[in-house]
Amino acid sequence: MWCKPLRISSRNCFCNNRCARHRTAAAGKFWTARQVVVNLRFAMSQVPKWFERKFDFSFPTELHPNLCIRLRGAPARLEELVRECSCEVLVRKREDKWSAQEHAGHLLDVEPLWMARVKDFVVGGSELTVADLSNRKTHEANHNARSIAEILADFRKARLRLVNCVQEKDPALFGRSLLHPRLKKPMRLVDHLYFVAEHDDHHLAWIWELIDAH
Repeated sequence: MWCKPLRISSRNCFCNNRCARHRTAAAGKFWTARQVVVNLRFAMSQVPKWFERKFDFSFPTELHPNLCIRLRGAPARLEELVRECSCEVLVRKREDKWSAQEHAGHLLDVEPLWMARVKDFVVGGSELTVADLSNRKTHEANHNARSIAEILADFRKARLRLVNCVQEKDPALFGRSLLHPRLKKPMRLVDHLYFVAEHDDHHLAWIWELIDAH
């Protein structure tokens, strides 16, 4: 007697999701869901917008050694973030925004501004050196065409120059105030160091997010 073979479907399969077909289907659903999550993370940044940040400069000037060590450690943290990343991941852009490598290059690009502002405190005056808020230098630098090793080495050298310069200053100088041109509020030298450290963290967070999204 001929019997019609039983078709195994998701409704009448008794494998309890252990057969190859069910495992393949489940894996497909998992990777599809994971890709949706990755795409959402890639499209929506969790890093706060820099120009919307508010800063509290009420801490004591005696914290300047702590801030100096934060600044000194920035190159090592950047190097650790990008150490095992491929060039493809580092130069990948999110829409028209900077890649992870361009964020790293930007940290190097603003070092002359930080140094100029340290000199402003030494010379005195009424206002700190004005920043280029369009970030033209970074947009035109073509950092994605450079070697990441070169960017890291140059940033480390520039940052050590900045920290060494600050460490040589008289402790009394850390309490001197000048007007910050964008924030329109007085900023002490110790506040400037905090501002730079927070700027470092802002771009390191961007780099981490872009790398992690991959």
